[in-house]
Amino acid sequence: MTAPPRNIARLTREDFDAVAAILESSGLHVDLATELSREIALPWLLRSGISGPPLAFMLAWSVADELHLLDMATHPEHRRRGHSRALLNALLDYARREHKRLVLLEVRHTNAPAIALYQSVGFRTTGVRRGYYSDTAEDALEMRITFDPSTGAIVREAS
Repeated sequence: MTAPPRNIARLTREDFDAVAAILESSGLHVDLATELSREIALPWLLRSGISGPPLAFMLAWSVADELHLLDMATHPEHRRRGHSRALLNALLDYARREHKRLVLLEVRHTNAPAIALYQSVGFRTTGVRRGYYSDTAEDALEMRITFDPSTGAIVREAS
């Protein structure tokens, strides 16, 4: 049995309730209306098919020659099916098309599945932010991918 096709699209107001539920189930809080109106924001979602409900959400900001991945979440009933990987790959493709130099993120140091996903597509840990998360004072790992903006190739940096 093959999986239904996935569609990555920009968030619309009609998606707010479904995306808010996805975010809430992941303990995330995003002001969707503000992000939708923010010029630098890339609020993307993944649907099953062309008009299916949102299954996953990602928010990034495009600032100068950098992308900052801020939030990513998948509906609990649809996790472990590659939806976050698809969104992440779409973001990296966008970075290459737009000649971005860096893609940056912070992730809870205990979020092993997310860290493994990020590492599998080329992110490297570059630092630790002590007590970064206000809800738990948990540390965050700083991770990034560096691109050659002219070729889109990942630049391997010394660890």
